[in-house]
Amino acid sequence: MQVQTVFKAGNSNVVAIPKHLAREINLKPGQKVIVEKVQNEEGLVIKKLKKSEVKKPNVDEEFKKWWKAFLKDNAEVLDELALR
Repeated sequence: MQVQTVFKAGNSNVVAIPKHLAREINLKPGQKVIVEKVQNEEGLVIKKLKKSEVKKPNVDEEFKKWWKAFLKDNAEVLDELALR
C-alpha cells in the first residue's frame, strides 16, 4: 500500500497514480478513466476505459452547416485577427 496526498488543481482534487500501478495496467497520460464511489464505503474505484467505450462528441449537422457558413462569411475578419 502506498499513501498518496490529495492536492488541488483548479477546481478539482487530484491524486497521483503511482508509476508502477499505471505501468501495471498500461494507463497512459491523457487516457480516459471512470471514477466511481464504492457503495456503502469510503472508497473510490478507477477503471480504465477502452477506446471503443469513449464516446465521440455528437456534432449536429445543422451546427456544422452554420459553422461552415460563418467561416465563409467572416473569412476576411478572421484572417485579419489571425495576423494580429
